[in-house]
Order: sequence, then structure tokens, then C-alpha cells
Amino acid sequence: MLSQGTGYAATALAYVAAAGGRPVLVREMASAADIPAPYLSKLIHALARRGIVSTQRGIGGGVALARPADQITLHDLCEALGDPVLLSRCMLGTAECSDSRACPAHRFWTAQRARAAEFLSQTSIADIAAFETRRRWKGGAPAAP
Repeated sequence: MLSQGTGYAATALAYVAAAGGRPVLVREMASAADIPAPYLSKLIHALARRGIVSTQRGIGGGVALARPADQITLHDLCEALGDPVLLSRCMLGTAECSDSRACPAHRFWTAQRARAAEFLSQTSIADIAAFETRRRWKGGAPAAP
């Protein structure tokens, strides 16, 4: 499972992607995605340091994606935010999972981690934006980004 921060970041960046290239204010993203604005601001700063988003202060400023949404993956967000899902922990404890320390769950857990890593690498912010757009339209009138 992704950390709360990574989930918030994915939802917020999907909102930015749906805005069609216009910069989006952090408070607007926070309100639309029901995320605490101060926490989202910290996440955005971390993502900006890693080159995932660009930020501009002042009139006409806000947050924009630094590259196309289909080129930003969940794996990128996990790396940028230090998500624990990327750690190689043993399923039965906190030690690092390795072939030299192969516990009874090692083969199973290694395969599951590989599947999760593949999913994270193949799922983009564009995918999340498409999902969020469909979800918003289902409720009746579309929610404008």
C-alpha cells in the first residue's frame, strides 16, 4: 500500500494534469482533492526539488507538471517522497529481504514486490487523472479543474 503522502501527491498531480497545462494553486488542489493544504504544500516542495513539478509564485503562478503526465509514474512519486513501498523488507520482519536470508515467505514476497514495482512503473499521473475525471463525471455535473 502506498503511503498517505504518495496517495495525496498522485491525486493532486492528477488534478494538475486535468487542468490542461494551466498552473494550479496549492489551495485549489487541496480543496479539490480534500487534502490538508499545509501538508500538500510540503509534498509539492519535495516534488519540485526532484523535478517532477515546477512552481511559480505570484500572479499567474502555481504548480505545473515538469513533464507530460504520461511520463510521471507512481514509481517516480514513491522515489521522490521516500515511500516505504519501495523498501526491500522481509514479509515476516523488518530485516532486508534477500536470497541469503530466504525465509519461508521469500519466494512469494519477492514475486509480489516485483509485481508491485511493475505496476508502479507502468501507472502514470495521466492514468490517475483519467480515473479522477471519470469519477467526477459520474456524480453528475463535471467538476472543473
